[in-house]
Amino acid sequence: MFVGHYAAALAAKAAEPRAPLWALVGGCQLLDLGWSGLVMAGIEKVRIDPALPGSNLDLYYMPFTHGLPAALAWSAGAAVIAKVARLPWAASAMIGASVFSHWLLDFLVHRPDLELLPHGQKVGLALWNYPLPEMALELGLVGVAGAALVASRKDQGRSAWPILAFMAVLTAVQMIASFLSQVGNGGGDASSFGLQALAVYLAVTAVAWLVDRGRAFDPGHAAS
Repeated sequence: MFVGHYAAALAAKAAEPRAPLWALVGGCQLLDLGWSGLVMAGIEKVRIDPALPGSNLDLYYMPFTHGLPAALAWSAGAAVIAKVARLPWAASAMIGASVFSHWLLDFLVHRPDLELLPHGQKVGLALWNYPLPEMALELGLVGVAGAALVASRKDQGRSAWPILAFMAVLTAVQMIASFLSQVGNGGGDASSFGLQALAVYLAVTAVAWLVDRGRAFDPGHAAS
């Protein structure tokens, strides 16, 4: 799961407009942001195995970000930080929920590599093994959630184009990532892969921040 995670941010923004889009976008990938840093530090582990169908990532050790207890802790922590930052309770809870959505969506696509308990059973439905249905699921989730957010903005008298542009960016990033996976990206080590992933997650969050900043140029913003 890659851009499909951002569907949770779009849906959360539609449900709770007071939550900043950039915080929701960063939140839905917070587990992977942490994972990237821990991979670069050598604490969590990943191998790139070109023999695997679909995604070539062998995520054999990541208990501190993708174990179920860890995911719950990251989610609660994000909600608390959002509240400390003086966001409304509903917006803070939505940010926490967007963080936990990452684990739920990963459960659908990951091979069994998500720990239910420390050193316990690992789960995952392995939709990654079926690349076309998996991509259709991801883009379909983004499309449905994006449509909900566009409808919400229309109800507020606001423009749809920033969200449509953001969705176009997500689609392009997904296509590029899928192409690189097909041609093989196993030339680098785990640390290099972690750095590349971190850069992508931060770049997408920065685009969402620009969408938030674009409210100042939205003719309907004053009415929202």
